[in-house]
Amino acid sequence: MRVTIDGSRIRTVSDVHDALAGPLDFGPYYGRNLNALWDRLSTDVERPVEIVWEDSATSRERLGAEVFERIVQVLTRAAENDEGRPDEERLTVRLT
Repeated sequence: MRVTIDGSRIRTVSDVHDALAGPLDFGPYYGRNLNALWDRLSTDVERPVEIVWEDSATSRERLGAEVFERIVQVLTRAAENDEGRPDEERLTVRLT
């Protein structure tokens, strides 16, 4: 599965959660914070999944560098957690 975050549409952290929660089926009890995002990505998301954040520079500018980097850290940490697994069992993240 490929999930695309359209960076030109991201204005708030809530927008990021919306972009991921729907396609990845986080369900109605998703906490919509970075801890909840980590929990879902590290344990609940069926692999394989590729998260592609298009126009990430625009998102970085709108969210602010610090907030953007914290989100990206959660995404990349979840991907790093899958390193060493076969491709069909991995989460990957790409910023464009």
